[in-house]
Amino acid sequence: MTDSNDSVPTQALSRRSLRTPEPKAPGRISAIIRKHPTAWLISAIAVVFLLLGTSAVFAGVAAGGGPTVAAPLPTETADPRPQPSAVPVASRLRTCSVASVMADPRLADFAGYVVNTATGETLFDHSGTLPQRTGSVLKVLTAAAALNILGPGGQLTTQVIDGSSPGVIVLKGGGDPTLATTSNTVYDGAPLIADLADAAMAKYEQVHPGVPITEIVLDSTMWDPADNWDSSWLRKEQDDGYQAQVTALMVDGGRADPSANVSYRTTDPVGDAGRAFADAAGLFGVTFSSGAAVGSTVLAEVKSQPVSSLIDKMLLSSDNVLAEMLARVVSKAMGFDGSSTSLAQAIPGALVAYGLDTTKVTVRDGSGLSDLNAVSPQFVTALLTKVNAGEKDLGVLYSSLPVAGVSGSLASRFNGPNAIAAGSVMAKTGWLDTEYSLAGIIKAADGSTLAFAFYSIREGITEDAKEAQDTLATAMYSCGDNLSNN
Repeated sequence: MTDSNDSVPTQALSRRSLRTPEPKAPGRISAIIRKHPTAWLISAIAVVFLLLGTSAVFAGVAAGGGPTVAAPLPTETADPRPQPSAVPVASRLRTCSVASVMADPRLADFAGYVVNTATGETLFDHSGTLPQRTGSVLKVLTAAAALNILGPGGQLTTQVIDGSSPGVIVLKGGGDPTLATTSNTVYDGAPLIADLADAAMAKYEQVHPGVPITEIVLDSTMWDPADNWDSSWLRKEQDDGYQAQVTALMVDGGRADPSANVSYRTTDPVGDAGRAFADAAGLFGVTFSSGAAVGSTVLAEVKSQPVSSLIDKMLLSSDNVLAEMLARVVSKAMGFDGSSTSLAQAIPGALVAYGLDTTKVTVRDGSGLSDLNAVSPQFVTALLTKVNAGEKDLGVLYSSLPVAGVSGSLASRFNGPNAIAAGSVMAKTGWLDTEYSLAGIIKAADGSTLAFAFYSIREGITEDAKEAQDTLATAMYSCGDNLSNN
């Protein structure tokens, strides 16, 4: 770029040079010019440009009235080409195909993803990055969130609090659905409401000797008691015995039969808890009311089994009520209000601590019962990779996964030809009216470890999708790290 002060003198000098006649060349020189006209023409032009440049500099000195140093022209340099931070390791050619198994129509509209947990390599991807409904596989996310926020040793507490006046006590729920009316319960080691009643009555007599209890306030305000059923759930789940209303105060998981995993669920879990307490305390003729505890004097309390044990039960038998309760308590512990809508933020937020990208995770509930949950198989395998590594107490989750042909919801699966993978597949099952799902860890025959997630989705899907998924998992067990995506 040339400074503007140099332009006018340079033009004047150029015009003067054109008017000056050239001296005659001697005869010898003329002959040489005639013999090599092109070379002389190029040389002459070069000299002219040199003189023009020199004249411009001196003209600039004269015009400026003092010595001036011309600024050097900037040197253009190309931007350096970006360099990779690390040279990617070439993936070896894999030859073990599961294409024939994938052709099974029972897999329906299939989405799946498989990774080698040791290398992080994606071995198989069939629509695996698309967020979709999960079924009960979502409980793996709820369990991981609870372990991070509540800790494996956390417990859920039910209390009896002295009321606002003598004769009034408050039964306050803390989100523990395992509080039991009998020792014959599906929840091993659960606190008994009889023990709570005995301890509370003894303490009440000390505080208010001779004053009878006439009213029991039922406090289920840990979250809004009316917020107890998601609009996307089918009400038949309650009648069929898979889901109860989600209230912070209840007994026996809301079951009509405390000893059965699948049992009709009550329509009044809070009232049932109040009546069970009154019966255990021998309080006949008392009135019940609803509201938040006013007093702060704790007469008695009982605690649930630790979160690690609750997760074990939740995953092995796919207990929806436990999953919903843990999700709500996680919400409260994170500073949310425990509402069903808060789970959309609370559960993904709790998983960020594991280094996971949750931006495309949609959570509607804690159990996976809603078909509005949307999580990709890829995300599930990313979490399961960390579960396999036992990061941040996730070893608890690993040890609670059902084992193929051995325990939980997989105890009766992986039969016949698939029995070769029995004991080597640890996975969470899922079932909706429109889906079957399976996600977990495969200890493959070649010694490699695979994390996988399968979704089979279709209106009116039938139970035989489970066998098709078992067969696919068995094929991947046999392939191991040689699994091909073709």
